[in-house]
Amino acid sequence: YLALNKPRGVHSTMSDDRGRPCVGDYLRDRMDRLFHVGRLDADTEGLLLLTNDGPLTHRLTHPSFHVVKTYLAEVPGPVARDLGRRLRAGVTLDDGDVRVDSFRLVDSMPGKALVEIELHEGRKHVVRRMLAEVGYPVQRLVRTAVGDVRLANQRPGRLRPLTRAEVGSLYSAAGL
Repeated sequence: YLALNKPRGVHSTMSDDRGRPCVGDYLRDRMDRLFHVGRLDADTEGLLLLTNDGPLTHRLTHPSFHVVKTYLAEVPGPVARDLGRRLRAGVTLDDGDVRVDSFRLVDSMPGKALVEIELHEGRKHVVRRMLAEVGYPVQRLVRTAVGDVRLANQRPGRLRPLTRAEVGSLYSAAGL
């Protein structure tokens, strides 16, 4: 059970036939066969869990188990006062409705804002598509947590083993 702070520009694959940087590059020296828990697109940074535990992976990634993922998104500012209410009420995308579990304005400066979003959805580009749909295209996106496992101050490109407590919290969140 490992946590990787996936840098921007790295693909969530174990190998890439086009030679692009990928998650597998960070695991080359490991003897155990690991898989990424979910995906982050190449432009998204942050926490990516790695494990060889298939049942846990399934439950962490399937939306029916409601495991919350937390993201920080930099968007154009200022942010409308009702944005959180709109996102909690739900947004209609081309592949169905999506709603956030939680929304918080973290910081606001001239021309941009930093917002925190929690949701249990895992659809392709869901955070980017949802924010674009309500008029706030994402300029930078970082996943900061999966359940109670936090990125904290882990440097980009660094792997770290999860603590026993973190693994236990993932099992608990996944209902195992």
